[in-house]
Amino acid sequence: MSVSKEFARYVTGLAYGNMPAEVASFAKICILDWLGSALAGADKPPIQMMAQVVHELGGEKQATLLTGGRSSVTQAALVNGAASHIVELDDIHKASIIHAGTVVIPAALAIAEWKQKSGRELIEAVVAGYEVCYRIGEAVSPSHYYFWHNTATCGTFGAAVAASKLLGLCEEKIVHALGSAGTQAAGLWEFIEDGAMSKQLHPGKAAMNGILAALLADRGFTGASRILEGDRGFVRAMSQEADPERMTEGLGTTYKIMENSFKIHASCRHTHHAIDLVVEMVSRYGIAWRDVEKIRVQTYQVALTITDNPEPASVYAAKFSLQYCVALALVKGSAGLSDFTEEALHDPDIRELMRRVEVSVDPDIHARYPGKWEAAVELVLADGTTMQQHAEYPKGDPENPVTHKEIVRKFRAMAADQPQDKIDHFLDVIGRLEQVPDVTMLFAQMKGR
Repeated sequence: MSVSKEFARYVTGLAYGNMPAEVASFAKICILDWLGSALAGADKPPIQMMAQVVHELGGEKQATLLTGGRSSVTQAALVNGAASHIVELDDIHKASIIHAGTVVIPAALAIAEWKQKSGRELIEAVVAGYEVCYRIGEAVSPSHYYFWHNTATCGTFGAAVAASKLLGLCEEKIVHALGSAGTQAAGLWEFIEDGAMSKQLHPGKAAMNGILAALLADRGFTGASRILEGDRGFVRAMSQEADPERMTEGLGTTYKIMENSFKIHASCRHTHHAIDLVVEMVSRYGIAWRDVEKIRVQTYQVALTITDNPEPASVYAAKFSLQYCVALALVKGSAGLSDFTEEALHDPDIRELMRRVEVSVDPDIHARYPGKWEAAVELVLADGTTMQQHAEYPKGDPENPVTHKEIVRKFRAMAADQPQDKIDHFLDVIGRLEQVPDVTMLFAQMKGR
């Protein structure tokens, strides 16, 4: 049996009624967290550019755009997926290195709204999408991650699965949907070199392509039946050290969504371990940044490959600068959504402190990645005092979890520019999603935005 066939059998068999209550509740938290990120990102210039293109292209008014108005399901997934990725507060899975929410949820929501599906059906689709894309990401990581943005590539499969589940596709058609998803999977890291806007395009296009793959399969359009493990398939083409067996090992007995991590800092996840340590040290010891002579950060190689940038030229680039994030956390005591500003980017205190930050790879920490996203921070003070701390798991990992109250508080902060009644409406509908007969209720207050 092909991997795609095994995934298809899993997807058709997954049912809300057989799902542990904690899994369904966790899926609702993921949806709420995604929506907060999407609302916070909807007004950002790159997202507005994409929304303008979507309006120019036109399309059936099938699903809600969080930027305003409605469009086709594919274009809604494109814009909403992109919006949820730009403020760098979206969820993440360590082992697969995927921000599943930015791809799976906008695809699932668009189809669910269009087809007037229930909250339970939406939860099923989200759980299935997370499961499949995380398993594929685990199989090809970490080597895949050097060139390819896992959220974009592996996420395409998750979006296709979520859409297929909501469309009620049979096993054979889901296999074809996965085939068409895999042949569209793309997303290169080269954008990081000059801070291009491609990072937002990646999840949006992956969500869009996943829906397209499912819709085509529904019409009888065929795709490669062994797109994942085939001789010229996804795994062989896009990973140097793959472990294909991880894709289906224990399939149907686990709920990968429960391994999800949530972000509390508005920056690349590879900076969070160091930010956590700095914030904790500032709080515990009352350290003033002017008293710090040197900051040494040791972590794994991928963190430096993505975030070793001592001179970020934009607010967005600063979110991918370990030096900047550490300096910001030391000066401000936090690195939240409101901390990353043009004023802070050019703050002479932060810029001065950045020059005191040294980053390097620790071989032992590197060896434990991606199972653990670790860092060690050493502060050397002007009086010669040295302070050291180490973190195995950033705040928000399952091993270092955030509470439901913290997620709600984070959502309110991300949605702060929305009317209070709209915020309360979102919290109410998602909080009782398993009882909602029609997902269109979620966007009842978006009309005319």
